Amino acid sequence: QVQLVESGGGLVQPGGSLRLSCAASGRTSSTYIMGWFRQAPGKEREFVAVMSQAGGFTSYGDSVKGRFTISRDNAKNTVSLQMNSLKSEDTAVYYCAADRNYAAPTWRPVYWGQGTQVTVSS
Repeated sequence: QVQLVESGGGLVQPGGSLRLSCAASGRTSSTYIMGWFRQAPGKEREFVAVMSQAGGFTSYGDSVKGRFTISRDNAKNTVSLQMNSLKSEDTAVYYCAADRNYAAPTWRPVYWGQGTQVTVSS
């Protein structure tokens, strides 16, 4: 089992940048596929990004391609999401997620963090 804790959310102006981090507990967290989802008010949860255990595979949701970058540091048991060129439509609660398996096109990870709010507004 792995526990996930997100941090780094906040208020940012359109066009700005923000970096989210997720700390994973457990010595074997590096064996998990890690990713990010988001959920805006009144909308379904949306896939944002995923990275394989060693970082050799990444995938992004269409709405964030070219603007967001996922990375991980297995030595520190963390996964990060660098968000650039933020838009108002990026406003959502962002969730870190993990699972030992990954299945495209719909990934349903088992483990979730509590979420961190990102608000893009002037």
